[in-house]
Amino acid sequence: MAQNKNFFIVFEGIDGSGKTTQARLLYEKLLSKNYKVILTSEPTDNEIGKLIRSILNGNSNCDYLSIAALFVADRLEHLKNKTNGLEKYYNEGFIIICDRYYLSNYAYNSMHVSIDWLIDANNICREILKPDLNIFIDVNAEISMKRLAANREEYELFEKSETLNTVRNNYFKTFEKLKDVETIEIIDGNRPVIEIENDVWKIIEQKWKLE
Repeated sequence: MAQNKNFFIVFEGIDGSGKTTQARLLYEKLLSKNYKVILTSEPTDNEIGKLIRSILNGNSNCDYLSIAALFVADRLEHLKNKTNGLEKYYNEGFIIICDRYYLSNYAYNSMHVSIDWLIDANNICREILKPDLNIFIDVNAEISMKRLAANREEYELFEKSETLNTVRNNYFKTFEKLKDVETIEIIDGNRPVIEIENDVWKIIEQKWKLE
């Protein structure tokens, strides 16, 4: 059995970046090495997360400030749920891999809501559990849209080329704003999956000396 380590890794990127694939591959690799590890994502599958997905899919209506606040509420439930909350898993020694966290909240919702408001609203989440590492899979919007077109019949609220370009730029503005408080690694996602996977593992190995 590998030595237990509790750290929190978040994968970030625009829609179609491949972050979900890389989160799953890292989860499977760590699991194969007998680490205690969980894979999760935001929005969650709880009731708040379901409402967010309904809004993103166009099945429910909501103003942008309320959407931003719903993401924070969903995140708090994700953290504090007594049965499967991230805080609980972290304290039990699990490696947590999460597909999106509060940096997504900043990048997407700052198109319509003040970035400072978003950061302040997420302060409580950061105090409960701050990522030990954020991995940003960087792709251009044209590539991401081609990937989405190959796998989707319908698009969600933010899944437009112009919007994703804005989101990508917002990510980099956020990185600059938070460079002194967040640990962020940027990986070129415009390459084959295996090359990205190898780069992710190199970062993990270097940071935590995993076997």
